[in-house]
Amino acid sequence: MSRRLRRVAMVLLGAVLLGTVGLSLGTWYGGRGVTPPSDDQAQSLAAQLLPGAVPVDSGRVVHGYRWGVHLAADDLGSGRAFFWYDDGDDCGLSEQLRRNAGTQGWQGLGRVPGYLCDGWRAERDGLTVALEYSASGTELTIAPAAPGKFLASTVAGTLAGAAAGAALFGWVARRRRPVPLLVCTLVTVGLLPGAALTWTALGPGIVTEPVWPVWPALAPLLVPLWLVLLLVGVYAFPKRETGTGTSSRVTAVVVSVACALAPVVMATALVLMFLRAQPSR
Repeated sequence: MSRRLRRVAMVLLGAVLLGTVGLSLGTWYGGRGVTPPSDDQAQSLAAQLLPGAVPVDSGRVVHGYRWGVHLAADDLGSGRAFFWYDDGDDCGLSEQLRRNAGTQGWQGLGRVPGYLCDGWRAERDGLTVALEYSASGTELTIAPAAPGKFLASTVAGTLAGAAAGAALFGWVARRRRPVPLLVCTLVTVGLLPGAALTWTALGPGIVTEPVWPVWPALAPLLVPLWLVLLLVGVYAFPKRETGTGTSSRVTAVVVSVACALAPVVMATALVLMFLRAQPSR
């Protein structure tokens, strides 16, 4: 019974890990080809949605930078314009945007929970606008909307990755020891940090920030770790087959030390990456 539960757990683990990788690839592919707004277009939309409101700070359309990775101009999540307003505590801009968006043909008007007041998000003509309240102030964002293929690509990538992960881990779980332990350790240590960061980046509308840059940002850290674990696995297989007690103990110690140090290194790296990824206000 315990062996069957371990196999089920490995199948689920593989589905979650590779399913997250597939989700990231699907969001990247499905989000390609968007058209960012021009500076004049962004200024015009802001004036139409919030007439009479003068932003205390506004910038030109900027291209995204996430997790240490520069986004292309046609990547979903890039090419955004930001406008900052001093709205005080009366939430007047929120009601103004809600009313004007409804009369100007914006679709999918949805509430965005905020710090003091709730904001709004809506789409029209391939663009999305979002008014959000935070502790730093009131921000209006104008950015490209997700293309029509985005949802289908994301779902397809997630399902394909989950199926591949379940099949791989299910096949590994039926092998003789120590194959399941070594392969599971290698894949889990290599994918778990990226999977965890990917899920923290998910938000309303599937993605509030692009999630795929997590993987290229982690690559310099994960590739050497994968190579070390791969060498440990290559060393462990023949020693396990010969049944040498001393070699088996040495292998167990090496694997244990690697598995113990990996979370410490990963946690430190993830904290630093998370701090670097925060947008500057």
